Amino acid sequence: MRPRTWVLLLAAVFALIQLASITGRDTPDSKNYVSYALSLGGADKREAAGSTIDWVCAGMASIARRNQSVDVVHFHRADPTARVSADCRADEWGRVDRRLAAGQTDGHIVPFVGPRLRQIFEVRPGYPLYLLPFVTAFGVTWGVWLSSVVVAAACGVLAFLILRTLSVPVPLALTGQALFYVLPCGVTAMRPMTEGLMLALTLAVVWGCALALTGRTRAGTALTAGCLAALFAVKHSQSLFLGLCLAVASAVVVVRRRRSGRAPGREVIALAAVGCCAVLGTLLLAGLLDYPSESESMQDLLTGHFARPDRARPWPEFLRLQGNFWLEWGRRQLAEPLLLAALAAGAWGALRRPAFGCFLSAAAFTGILTEAGHPDINIWGDRLIVLVWLLPVVGLPLLLEPFVRRPVSLPLQGQGERQAHSMR
Repeated sequence: MRPRTWVLLLAAVFALIQLASITGRDTPDSKNYVSYALSLGGADKREAAGSTIDWVCAGMASIARRNQSVDVVHFHRADPTARVSADCRADEWGRVDRRLAAGQTDGHIVPFVGPRLRQIFEVRPGYPLYLLPFVTAFGVTWGVWLSSVVVAAACGVLAFLILRTLSVPVPLALTGQALFYVLPCGVTAMRPMTEGLMLALTLAVVWGCALALTGRTRAGTALTAGCLAALFAVKHSQSLFLGLCLAVASAVVVVRRRRSGRAPGREVIALAAVGCCAVLGTLLLAGLLDYPSESESMQDLLTGHFARPDRARPWPEFLRLQGNFWLEWGRRQLAEPLLLAALAAGAWGALRRPAFGCFLSAAAFTGILTEAGHPDINIWGDRLIVLVWLLPVVGLPLLLEPFVRRPVSLPLQGQGERQAHSMR
């Protein structure tokens, strides 16, 4: 079969597997994004609230039913679906009705949470805009599921395209696609949150870097710039972090090439310029649009989503929490060192292509920055740090490349040598 057939087959298998869980993947934040999308589609607050609450409570009831069916003590009891669904609806509608009656009708999001917390989600229209055509055409339940399948499958395809751009053999490029699906990044991409779209756009940026480093500078920089602009709408902090990390990676590549007596390369200069523009553009636009600042995000963290009074001196508390978080995070990772082993192997493989490896590592490092900005050990599945998994997804196939025999095509040998030289 042709490579594209294998790519589509892997994506189709992944999609079929996701039918195992249509509902129950939501997090507390998901209902904000879903109600945002419904509002963009023309629904009023109560209509958007009703559809969103139906979806959330159906998922909660489904999880309760499945959990009871395998509970060794209570599995023989009556189906809890109706009771859990009714309790969920009463709870959600109670909060929404109180806030609507208090006049919290501004913005696009149904007031499931207080105004300050809602404002953090209001400035992320990218994911609700992505959801809009799916929930309009297929309804909330199937629309949210299908949108998650599409973006997660696309992430795997992007991993394949990155590796093929680097002239990695097809079997290893397919391995990269499969790794995205089976590692925790695939699970996280399926959650109805911004992370799936962030992963896709960040992978597209990495693809743009690979294109630029293999001689297609104009296409690569255009793709990188476009995806960084789109990231601003999805989650502007990721646009800031990724732009900063790309600029630093470019500087590292320039210094390395200078020391070896080589020119920096116009492709690296172009990527550095795009990264710097993303940083400056994000800071400027966020200020002009009056987006919540880093201090507001810090207060959200330290006050339990504004449930307590603001901290008078948040920075000392934040820095102390930061140290405690990474100490505990490291202890847990050493107890179950899959992530650390995968990162080490991925970095080893990525650095076989030093220039590209710098940009891939930079993209993955944004996961560390995101987690450092919100060091909450209780957030499900390490989703804030999920971007670090891009390093093993792309780096492991590069590590395995020397062990895969492939014929050398003599007419293309010169081109391959030129591409390999540009990747150094």
